[in-house]
Amino acid sequence: MENKPKEIRAAEVTVEVKDAATGEVYRRTLPIDYVENATALRLMAEDGQGNPAQLVFYSNFGLKKLRDLTGGGPDKDPCGGHSH
Repeated sequence: MENKPKEIRAAEVTVEVKDAATGEVYRRTLPIDYVENATALRLMAEDGQGNPAQLVFYSNFGLKKLRDLTGGGPDKDPCGGHSH
């Protein structure tokens, strides 16, 4: 059985892009905090004025949890322990 981490963290990310016009590949290492877990991948850095900024990409599991937390999920008890 593979031992997968519950969370991945890094203080920098490396971005690799392929230019559409030339086909040339470019790599850049950027000072962006990276946090990934089962619910989301989050990138945190600063904007042009030095204020905190972040992008969050939710997994399908994370979207389901978010829907449930905001009242958009099904009206049933998924684990059977909260019904009257």
